[in-house]
Amino acid sequence: MHKVVASAEEAIKDVFDGASIMVGGFGLCGMPENLIRALTKKGIKNLTTISNNAGVDGFGVGMLLANGQIKRHIGTYVGENKLLEKMVLDGTVQLDLVPQGTFSERIRAGGAGIPAFFTPTGVGTLVAEGKEAREFDGRMYIMERALRADFAFIKAWKGDRWGNLVYRKTARNFNPMMATAAKITIAEVEHLVEPGELDPEMVHTPSVFVNRIFQGEKFEKRIEKRTVVKASTG
Repeated sequence: MHKVVASAEEAIKDVFDGASIMVGGFGLCGMPENLIRALTKKGIKNLTTISNNAGVDGFGVGMLLANGQIKRHIGTYVGENKLLEKMVLDGTVQLDLVPQGTFSERIRAGGAGIPAFFTPTGVGTLVAEGKEAREFDGRMYIMERALRADFAFIKAWKGDRWGNLVYRKTARNFNPMMATAAKITIAEVEHLVEPGELDPEMVHTPSVFVNRIFQGEKFEKRIEKRTVVKASTG
């Protein structure tokens, strides 16, 4: 049951070249900042990242892109990252764009041990190319494969030393399902507490899914887009 490690650097000690890594967060919300920074310093290459988006230029997953560490990215939205756009166009990075709901369900299926499922999303579009199609009750569906990874990097608000996790508000996005769909799940938390301090009814990710946990040292919690309106003087 000893899952606590001293730092992000220790937590990722066995992440290897060519690994596939799920990275939690939606935009910059609920993103494992400490783990991403540690991975950038580690410098390993040819990674496959599975994340809703690719961060922004110079922050989040965008740091790994700028460092030339990502070979393939699987996600749903890339509109805030000019570097990723450039790298995809020049062939430096392979991009798999997935409809967001399908992306979420592929991860959930991976965690539930379901190898594939049928969905109507994407029928008749580029998304359906090369995929098995079937008709159910007069409607066409395409088969999507589950997503799993070697590692899941997730971020929670609170966690205990056994690995039980609680997320806060919208930071409870892709983190819970990613925690179930990797061989090794590593959680960084804002508050590390003792077993028994978390209300069992409020636990979002049970400890059985978490292999390592540590308390993060720095959370910038950047805002992806900030709009400022001048105060009225009237």
